[in-house]
Amino acid sequence: MSHLATMQDGAQEQQAEIHSCSVAEADRQLRTVFEVARVLATEHDLEQSLPKVLAGLVEAFPAADAGLLFLHDPSDGRLRVVAAQGYVLSAMQQLRLAPGESMSGKVFESGQATLYATPEAVSEAMSNLSPENRILFQEATAGVAQPLSAVCVPLNARDARVGALVLQSLRKAGSFTDSDLNFLQHISDLIALSIEGSRLREELERARAVSEANRLKAELISTLAHEMRTPLTSIKGYATALLMEDATFSPDTQAEFLQIIDEECDVLQDLIHDLLESSIIDAGLLKLEMQPVLIPRLVNSILTDMTHRNRSHRFVADFPGEFPIVDADPERIAQVLRNLLDNAVKYSPKGGLVIVRGEVGPEEIVVSVADQGEGIAPEHLNRLFEKFFRVKSGLGRHTVGSGLGLPISRAIVESHGGRIWAESQLGQGSTFYFTIPLRRSDQLAARQEE
Repeated sequence: MSHLATMQDGAQEQQAEIHSCSVAEADRQLRTVFEVARVLATEHDLEQSLPKVLAGLVEAFPAADAGLLFLHDPSDGRLRVVAAQGYVLSAMQQLRLAPGESMSGKVFESGQATLYATPEAVSEAMSNLSPENRILFQEATAGVAQPLSAVCVPLNARDARVGALVLQSLRKAGSFTDSDLNFLQHISDLIALSIEGSRLREELERARAVSEANRLKAELISTLAHEMRTPLTSIKGYATALLMEDATFSPDTQAEFLQIIDEECDVLQDLIHDLLESSIIDAGLLKLEMQPVLIPRLVNSILTDMTHRNRSHRFVADFPGEFPIVDADPERIAQVLRNLLDNAVKYSPKGGLVIVRGEVGPEEIVVSVADQGEGIAPEHLNRLFEKFFRVKSGLGRHTVGSGLGLPISRAIVESHGGRIWAESQLGQGSTFYFTIPLRRSDQLAARQEE
Protein backbone atom coordinates (compact mmCIF):
# COMPACT_ATOMS: atom_id res chain seq x y z
CA MET A 1 0.00 0.00 0.00
CA SER A 2 1.35 3.40 -0.95
CA HIS A 3 2.20 6.04 1.60
CA LEU A 4 -0.58 8.24 0.16
CA ALA A 5 -3.20 5.50 0.61
CA THR A 6 -2.08 4.97 4.20
CA MET A 7 -2.48 8.68 4.90
CA GLN A 8 -5.97 8.67 3.35
CA ASP A 9 -7.05 5.70 5.48
CA GLY A 10 -5.78 7.44 8.62
CA ALA A 11 -7.66 10.61 7.73
CA GLN A 12 -10.87 8.66 7.17
CA GLU A 13 -10.49 6.90 10.52
CA GLN A 14 -9.88 10.24 12.20
CA GLN A 15 -12.95 11.75 10.54
CA ALA A 16 -15.03 8.73 11.58
CA GLU A 17 -13.81 9.09 15.15
CA ILE A 18 -14.60 12.80 15.14
CA HIS A 19 -18.05 12.09 13.71
CA SER A 20 -18.68 9.42 16.35
CA CYS A 21 -17.66 11.82 19.12
CA SER A 22 -19.87 14.53 17.64
CA VAL A 23 -22.85 12.18 17.54
CA ALA A 24 -22.23 11.08 21.14
CA GLU A 25 -21.91 14.70 22.25
CA ALA A 26 -25.10 15.71 20.42
CA ASP A 27 -26.89 12.75 21.99
CA ARG A 28 -25.66 13.76 25.47
CA GLN A 29 -26.76 17.35 24.96
CA LEU A 30 -30.16 16.28 23.67
CA ARG A 31 -30.74 13.99 26.66
CA THR A 32 -29.67 16.79 28.99
CA VAL A 33 -32.13 19.24 27.41
CA PHE A 34 -34.96 16.70 27.66
CA GLU A 35 -34.20 15.95 31.32
CA VAL A 36 -33.97 19.64 32.28
CA ALA A 37 -37.21 20.38 30.42
CA ARG A 38 -38.93 17.42 32.10
CA VAL A 39 -37.95 18.55 35.60
CA LEU A 40 -38.95 22.15 34.96
CA ALA A 41 -42.28 21.10 33.43
CA THR A 42 -43.26 18.71 36.22
CA GLU A 43 -41.89 20.59 39.23
CA HIS A 44 -43.42 24.06 39.58
CA ASP A 45 -41.83 24.70 42.99
CA LEU A 46 -38.42 26.32 42.39
CA GLU A 47 -37.08 25.00 45.69
CA GLN A 48 -37.73 21.49 44.39
CA SER A 49 -36.91 21.86 40.69
CA LEU A 50 -33.73 23.96 40.67
CA PRO A 51 -31.62 21.62 42.86
CA LYS A 52 -32.69 18.71 40.64
CA VAL A 53 -31.75 20.63 37.51
CA LEU A 54 -28.32 21.56 38.90
CA ALA A 55 -27.64 17.98 40.03
CA GLY A 56 -28.57 16.76 36.54
CA LEU A 57 -26.24 19.26 34.88
CA VAL A 58 -23.27 18.35 37.07
CA GLU A 59 -23.89 14.71 36.24
CA ALA A 60 -24.37 15.36 32.51
CA PHE A 61 -21.18 17.42 32.07
CA PRO A 62 -18.11 15.15 32.34
CA ALA A 63 -15.92 18.13 33.25
CA ALA A 64 -18.18 19.35 36.07
CA ASP A 65 -17.49 18.36 39.69
CA ALA A 66 -19.49 21.10 41.39
CA GLY A 67 -22.05 23.75 40.61
CA LEU A 68 -23.99 26.71 42.00
CA LEU A 69 -27.23 28.32 40.97
CA PHE A 70 -27.88 31.90 42.05
CA LEU A 71 -31.11 33.90 41.90
CA HIS A 72 -31.38 37.66 42.10
CA ASP A 73 -33.22 38.87 45.21
CA PRO A 74 -35.03 42.14 44.39
CA SER A 75 -35.38 42.97 48.09
CA ASP A 76 -31.65 43.69 48.49
CA GLY A 77 -30.42 43.58 44.87
CA ARG A 78 -28.02 40.70 45.59
CA LEU A 79 -27.57 37.14 44.39
CA ARG A 80 -28.35 34.24 46.71
CA VAL A 81 -27.64 30.54 46.29
CA VAL A 82 -30.75 28.41 45.72
CA ALA A 83 -28.95 25.19 44.74
CA ALA A 84 -25.45 23.80 45.25
CA GLN A 85 -23.66 20.62 44.22
CA GLY A 86 -20.34 19.61 45.73
CA TYR A 87 -20.49 22.21 48.49
CA VAL A 88 -22.08 22.67 51.92
CA LEU A 89 -25.46 24.13 51.00
CA SER A 90 -26.21 25.67 54.41
CA ALA A 91 -23.06 27.81 54.24
CA MET A 92 -23.53 28.68 50.57
CA GLN A 93 -27.09 29.84 51.24
CA GLN A 94 -25.73 32.59 53.50
CA LEU A 95 -23.77 34.12 50.62
CA ARG A 96 -25.07 37.42 49.29
CA LEU A 97 -23.17 38.44 46.15
CA ALA A 98 -23.43 41.97 44.83
CA PRO A 99 -23.61 42.44 41.05
CA GLY A 100 -20.02 42.43 39.81
CA GLU A 101 -18.78 40.35 42.76
CA SER A 102 -16.95 37.10 41.97
CA MET A 103 -17.66 35.02 38.85
CA SER A 104 -21.42 34.91 39.21
CA GLY A 105 -21.75 38.59 40.04
CA LYS A 106 -19.61 39.61 37.06
CA VAL A 107 -21.58 37.46 34.63
CA PHE A 108 -24.88 38.64 36.11
CA GLU A 109 -23.81 42.29 35.76
CA SER A 110 -22.50 41.94 32.19
CA GLY A 111 -25.15 39.53 30.94
CA GLN A 112 -22.44 37.64 29.02
CA ALA A 113 -21.55 33.96 29.47
CA THR A 114 -17.88 33.55 30.44
CA LEU A 115 -15.38 30.69 30.37
CA TYR A 116 -12.75 30.66 33.12
CA ALA A 117 -10.28 28.16 31.70
CA THR A 118 -7.41 28.40 34.20
CA PRO A 119 -6.94 28.53 37.99
CA GLU A 120 -5.53 32.02 37.54
CA ALA A 121 -8.65 33.20 35.72
CA VAL A 122 -10.88 31.70 38.43
CA SER A 123 -8.79 33.27 41.20
CA GLU A 124 -8.81 36.66 39.47
CA ALA A 125 -12.61 36.56 39.08
CA MET A 126 -13.07 35.69 42.75
CA SER A 127 -10.54 38.21 44.05
CA ASN A 128 -13.17 40.84 44.85
CA LEU A 129 -15.23 38.64 47.19
CA SER A 130 -16.19 40.61 50.29
CA PRO A 131 -14.52 39.46 53.55
CA GLU A 132 -17.84 38.06 54.84
CA ASN A 133 -18.53 36.14 51.64
CA ARG A 134 -14.97 34.85 51.48
CA ILE A 135 -15.31 33.35 54.98
CA LEU A 136 -18.64 31.76 54.02
CA PHE A 137 -17.16 30.39 50.80
CA GLN A 138 -14.23 28.85 52.72
CA GLU A 139 -16.69 27.23 55.15
CA ALA A 140 -18.73 25.86 52.25
CA THR A 141 -15.66 24.46 50.50
CA ALA A 142 -13.98 22.94 53.56
CA GLY A 143 -12.11 19.84 52.42
CA VAL A 144 -12.85 20.59 48.75
CA ALA A 145 -10.24 21.73 46.23
CA GLN A 146 -10.50 25.21 44.78
CA PRO A 147 -12.00 25.38 41.25
CA LEU A 148 -9.38 24.94 38.51
CA SER A 149 -11.74 25.99 35.74
CA ALA A 150 -15.33 27.08 35.46
CA VAL A 151 -18.09 28.12 33.12
CA CYS A 152 -20.63 30.74 34.16
CA VAL A 153 -23.77 31.89 32.33
CA PRO A 154 -26.40 34.50 33.21
CA LEU A 155 -30.07 33.59 33.55
CA ASN A 156 -31.73 36.08 31.24
CA ALA A 157 -35.51 36.45 31.28
CA ARG A 158 -37.37 38.65 28.82
CA ASP A 159 -37.34 41.81 30.91
CA ALA A 160 -34.48 41.28 33.35
CA ARG A 161 -31.65 39.05 34.50
CA VAL A 162 -32.85 36.70 37.19
CA GLY A 163 -29.67 34.91 38.26
CA ALA A 164 -26.53 33.03 37.25
CA LEU A 165 -25.44 29.41 36.79
CA VAL A 166 -21.90 28.16 37.50
CA LEU A 167 -20.34 24.77 36.76
CA GLN A 168 -16.83 24.13 38.10
CA SER A 169 -14.08 21.57 37.64
CA LEU A 170 -12.05 20.71 40.73
CA ARG A 171 -9.70 18.27 38.94
CA LYS A 172 -8.36 19.86 35.79
CA ALA A 173 -7.73 23.24 34.20
CA GLY A 174 -9.18 23.81 30.76
CA SER A 175 -11.93 21.24 31.35
CA PHE A 176 -14.69 23.30 29.75
CA THR A 177 -14.90 24.38 26.11
CA ASP A 178 -16.63 27.09 24.11
CA SER A 179 -19.09 24.40 23.01
CA ASP A 180 -20.00 23.78 26.67
CA LEU A 181 -20.45 27.51 27.13
CA ASN A 182 -22.82 27.83 24.18
CA PHE A 183 -24.83 24.77 25.16
CA LEU A 184 -25.10 25.87 28.78
CA GLN A 185 -26.48 29.21 27.61
CA HIS A 186 -29.38 27.37 25.96
CA ILE A 187 -29.97 25.46 29.19
CA SER A 188 -29.92 28.69 31.18
CA ASP A 189 -32.60 30.12 28.88
CA LEU A 190 -34.84 27.17 29.80
CA ILE A 191 -34.17 27.72 33.50
CA ALA A 192 -34.78 31.48 33.24
CA LEU A 193 -38.05 30.86 31.40
CA SER A 194 -39.19 28.50 34.16
CA ILE A 195 -38.20 31.00 36.87
CA GLU A 196 -40.08 33.77 35.11
CA GLY A 197 -43.13 31.51 34.79
CA SER A 198 -42.96 30.61 38.47
CA ARG A 199 -42.75 34.26 39.48
CA LEU A 200 -45.64 35.16 37.21
CA ARG A 201 -47.69 32.40 38.87
CA GLU A 202 -46.78 33.79 42.29
CA GLU A 203 -47.83 37.29 41.22
CA LEU A 204 -51.07 35.89 39.85
CA GLU A 205 -51.72 34.02 43.11
CA ARG A 206 -51.02 37.19 45.10
CA ALA A 207 -53.39 39.12 42.88
CA ARG A 208 -56.00 36.42 43.32
CA ALA A 209 -55.46 36.46 47.08
CA VAL A 210 -55.97 40.24 47.17
CA SER A 211 -59.03 39.88 44.97
CA GLU A 212 -60.39 37.12 47.19
CA ALA A 213 -59.76 39.21 50.31
CA ASN A 214 -61.62 42.12 48.76
CA ARG A 215 -64.43 39.80 47.72
CA LEU A 216 -64.70 38.40 51.24
CA LYS A 217 -64.71 41.93 52.66
CA ALA A 218 -67.51 42.93 50.33
CA GLU A 219 -69.36 39.71 51.12
CA LEU A 220 -68.91 40.32 54.84
CA ILE A 221 -70.40 43.82 54.56
CA SER A 222 -73.21 42.54 52.38
CA THR A 223 -73.93 39.60 54.71
CA LEU A 224 -73.95 41.72 57.85
CA ALA A 225 -76.07 44.42 56.23
CA HIS A 226 -78.55 41.82 55.06
CA GLU A 227 -78.65 39.88 58.33
CA MET A 228 -78.86 42.97 60.52
CA ARG A 229 -81.59 44.62 58.47
CA THR A 230 -84.35 42.22 59.54
CA PRO A 231 -83.82 42.35 63.33
CA LEU A 232 -83.18 46.11 63.24
CA THR A 233 -86.38 46.64 61.28
CA SER A 234 -88.33 44.58 63.81
CA ILE A 235 -86.76 46.34 66.80
CA LYS A 236 -87.39 49.75 65.27
CA GLY A 237 -90.96 48.87 64.30
CA TYR A 238 -92.09 47.45 67.64
CA ALA A 239 -90.24 50.08 69.68
CA THR A 240 -91.84 52.86 67.60
CA ALA A 241 -95.27 51.26 68.08
CA LEU A 242 -94.81 51.14 71.85
CA LEU A 243 -93.79 54.81 71.90
CA MET A 244 -96.83 56.00 69.95
CA GLU A 245 -98.83 58.36 72.19
CA ASP A 246 -102.13 57.85 70.38
CA ALA A 247 -102.00 54.04 70.48
CA THR A 248 -102.96 51.88 73.41
CA PHE A 249 -101.81 48.29 73.76
CA SER A 250 -102.89 45.69 76.26
CA PRO A 251 -100.33 44.41 78.76
CA ASP A 252 -100.17 41.09 76.86
CA THR A 253 -99.53 42.86 73.55
CA GLN A 254 -96.86 45.06 75.13
CA ALA A 255 -95.20 41.96 76.59
CA GLU A 256 -95.33 40.28 73.16
CA PHE A 257 -93.73 43.30 71.47
CA LEU A 258 -90.99 43.46 74.12
CA GLN A 259 -90.38 39.74 73.76
CA ILE A 260 -89.88 40.15 70.01
CA ILE A 261 -87.50 43.09 70.59
CA ASP A 262 -85.54 40.98 73.09
CA GLU A 263 -85.28 38.05 70.65
CA GLU A 264 -84.17 40.27 67.77
CA CYS A 265 -81.52 41.84 70.03
CA ASP A 266 -80.25 38.31 70.69
CA VAL A 267 -79.98 37.76 66.92
CA LEU A 268 -77.92 40.94 66.54
CA GLN A 269 -75.76 39.97 69.50
CA ASP A 270 -75.05 36.55 67.97
CA LEU A 271 -74.11 38.10 64.62
CA ILE A 272 -71.68 40.54 66.24
CA HIS A 273 -70.28 37.79 68.48
CA ASP A 274 -69.58 35.55 65.48
CA LEU A 275 -67.87 38.39 63.64
CA LEU A 276 -65.64 39.19 66.62
CA GLU A 277 -64.82 35.50 67.14
CA SER A 278 -63.88 35.12 63.49
CA SER A 279 -61.61 38.19 63.72
CA ILE A 280 -59.89 36.77 66.81
CA ILE A 281 -59.28 33.46 65.05
CA ASP A 282 -57.97 35.15 61.88
CA ALA A 283 -55.54 37.15 64.02
CA GLY A 284 -54.24 33.94 65.63
CA LEU A 285 -55.42 35.05 69.07
CA LEU A 286 -57.66 32.08 69.90
CA LYS A 287 -56.70 30.89 73.40
CA LEU A 288 -57.85 27.75 75.16
CA GLU A 289 -58.31 27.26 78.89
CA MET A 290 -57.75 23.51 79.11
CA GLN A 291 -59.19 21.51 82.00
CA PRO A 292 -60.75 18.08 82.61
CA VAL A 293 -64.22 18.03 81.05
CA LEU A 294 -67.13 15.60 81.28
CA ILE A 295 -68.67 15.95 77.84
CA PRO A 296 -72.01 14.21 78.73
CA ARG A 297 -72.61 16.66 81.58
CA LEU A 298 -71.79 19.58 79.29
CA VAL A 299 -74.16 18.26 76.62
CA ASN A 300 -77.04 17.73 79.07
CA SER A 301 -76.70 21.30 80.34
CA ILE A 302 -76.84 22.70 76.79
CA LEU A 303 -79.76 20.47 75.79
CA THR A 304 -81.79 21.68 78.78
CA ASP A 305 -81.45 25.24 77.50
CA MET A 306 -82.18 24.19 73.89
CA THR A 307 -85.35 22.41 74.99
CA HIS A 308 -86.69 25.55 76.65
CA ARG A 309 -86.03 27.64 73.55
CA ASN A 310 -87.20 25.16 70.89
CA ARG A 311 -90.49 23.49 71.73
CA SER A 312 -90.95 21.92 68.28
CA HIS A 313 -87.81 19.79 68.57
CA ARG A 314 -87.00 16.87 70.83
CA PHE A 315 -83.40 16.61 72.06
CA VAL A 316 -81.78 13.37 73.18
CA ALA A 317 -78.29 12.67 74.54
CA ASP A 318 -76.84 9.20 73.92
CA PHE A 319 -73.55 8.57 75.72
CA PRO A 320 -72.18 5.24 76.98
CA GLY A 321 -71.54 4.76 80.69
CA GLU A 322 -68.04 5.46 81.99
CA PHE A 323 -67.48 8.04 79.26
CA PRO A 324 -63.86 9.25 79.61
CA ILE A 325 -62.85 12.68 80.82
CA VAL A 326 -61.09 14.76 78.16
CA ASP A 327 -58.77 17.75 78.39
CA ALA A 328 -60.60 20.64 76.71
CA ASP A 329 -61.79 24.19 77.05
CA PRO A 330 -65.39 23.70 78.25
CA GLU A 331 -66.55 27.13 77.08
CA ARG A 332 -65.18 26.60 73.59
CA ILE A 333 -66.53 23.04 73.27
CA ALA A 334 -69.91 24.30 74.47
CA GLN A 335 -69.69 26.94 71.73
CA VAL A 336 -69.13 24.21 69.13
CA LEU A 337 -72.06 22.19 70.45
CA ARG A 338 -74.38 25.21 70.43
CA ASN A 339 -73.37 26.05 66.86
CA LEU A 340 -74.09 22.49 65.70
CA LEU A 341 -77.38 22.32 67.61
CA ASP A 342 -78.49 25.73 66.29
CA ASN A 343 -77.79 24.49 62.75
CA ALA A 344 -79.77 21.31 63.43
CA VAL A 345 -82.74 23.40 64.52
CA LYS A 346 -82.48 25.89 61.65
CA TYR A 347 -82.32 23.22 58.98
CA SER A 348 -85.08 21.04 60.41
CA PRO A 349 -87.88 23.66 60.49
CA LYS A 350 -90.63 21.06 60.89
CA GLY A 351 -89.14 19.94 64.18
CA GLY A 352 -88.22 16.36 64.90
CA LEU A 353 -85.57 14.53 66.84
CA VAL A 354 -82.05 15.88 67.40
CA ILE A 355 -79.60 13.34 68.84
CA VAL A 356 -76.26 14.17 70.42
CA ARG A 357 -74.24 10.98 70.56
CA GLY A 358 -70.82 10.16 72.01
CA GLU A 359 -68.49 7.32 71.04
CA VAL A 360 -65.09 6.31 72.40
CA GLY A 361 -62.21 5.31 70.14
CA PRO A 362 -58.66 4.19 70.94
CA GLU A 363 -57.20 7.69 70.53
CA GLU A 364 -60.16 10.06 70.65
CA ILE A 365 -63.80 10.57 71.45
CA VAL A 366 -66.31 11.29 68.69
CA VAL A 367 -69.30 13.54 69.34
CA SER A 368 -72.07 13.77 66.73
CA VAL A 369 -75.19 15.93 66.30
CA ALA A 370 -77.84 14.38 64.03
CA ASP A 371 -81.09 15.98 62.85
CA GLN A 372 -84.06 14.90 60.73
CA GLY A 373 -84.04 17.97 58.53
CA GLU A 374 -83.76 18.76 54.86
CA GLY A 375 -80.25 17.38 54.40
CA ILE A 376 -77.35 18.79 52.41
CA ALA A 377 -76.49 18.19 48.75
CA PRO A 378 -73.17 16.37 48.13
CA GLU A 379 -71.65 19.36 46.29
CA HIS A 380 -72.18 21.54 49.37
CA LEU A 381 -70.64 19.23 51.98
CA ASN A 382 -67.06 20.30 51.25
CA ARG A 383 -67.99 23.99 51.49
CA LEU A 384 -69.82 23.88 54.80
CA PHE A 385 -66.80 25.11 56.76
CA GLU A 386 -66.01 28.04 54.44
CA LYS A 387 -66.65 31.51 55.76
CA PHE A 388 -70.07 32.96 54.96
CA PHE A 389 -71.20 29.83 53.10
CA ARG A 390 -74.70 28.74 53.99
CA VAL A 391 -76.83 25.99 52.50
CA LYS A 392 -79.94 27.44 50.93
CA SER A 393 -83.16 25.95 52.16
CA GLY A 394 -84.98 23.81 49.64
CA LEU A 395 -88.21 25.44 50.84
CA GLY A 396 -87.01 28.89 49.81
CA ARG A 397 -86.83 30.10 53.42
CA HIS A 398 -84.24 32.60 54.54
CA THR A 399 -82.15 31.15 57.34
CA VAL A 400 -80.82 33.75 59.74
CA GLY A 401 -77.11 33.57 60.48
CA SER A 402 -73.67 34.97 59.72
CA GLY A 403 -72.28 31.92 57.94
CA LEU A 404 -69.41 31.95 60.46
CA GLY A 405 -70.59 29.38 62.99
CA LEU A 406 -69.14 26.30 61.30
CA PRO A 407 -65.76 27.92 60.39
CA ILE A 408 -65.46 29.06 64.03
CA SER A 409 -66.33 25.54 65.21
CA ARG A 410 -63.69 24.05 62.93
CA ALA A 411 -61.01 26.42 64.28
CA ILE A 412 -61.94 25.53 67.87
CA VAL A 413 -61.96 21.77 67.25
CA GLU A 414 -58.68 21.81 65.31
CA SER A 415 -57.04 23.91 68.04
CA HIS A 416 -57.88 21.02 70.39
CA GLY A 417 -56.13 18.62 68.00
CA GLY A 418 -59.42 17.22 66.73
CA ARG A 419 -61.33 16.96 63.44
CA ILE A 420 -64.78 18.06 62.30
CA TRP A 421 -66.85 16.92 59.32
CA ALA A 422 -70.41 16.33 58.12
CA GLU A 423 -72.40 13.55 56.47
CA SER A 424 -75.78 14.08 54.87
CA GLN A 425 -78.31 13.04 52.24
CA LEU A 426 -81.02 15.26 50.84
CA GLY A 427 -84.31 14.69 52.59
CA GLN A 428 -82.76 12.44 55.24
CA GLY A 429 -81.18 14.90 57.64
CA SER A 430 -77.55 15.66 58.47
CA THR A 431 -75.00 14.52 61.02
CA PHE A 432 -72.06 16.63 62.13
CA TYR A 433 -69.11 14.97 63.86
CA PHE A 434 -66.16 16.30 65.82
CA THR A 435 -63.39 14.61 67.78
CA ILE A 436 -61.33 15.43 70.83
CA PRO A 437 -58.12 13.51 71.60
CA LEU A 438 -58.17 11.38 74.73
CA ARG A 439 -55.85 12.09 77.61
CA ARG A 440 -52.75 9.89 77.62
CA SER A 441 -53.87 7.94 80.66
CA ASP A 442 -57.19 7.15 78.96
CA GLN A 443 -55.40 6.10 75.79
CA LEU A 444 -53.18 3.70 77.73
CA ALA A 445 -56.16 2.24 79.54
CA ALA A 446 -58.01 1.75 76.26
CA ARG A 447 -55.02 -0.07 74.75
CA GLN A 448 -54.70 -2.31 77.80
CA GLU A 449 -58.40 -3.26 77.57
CA GLU A 450 -57.90 -4.24 73.94
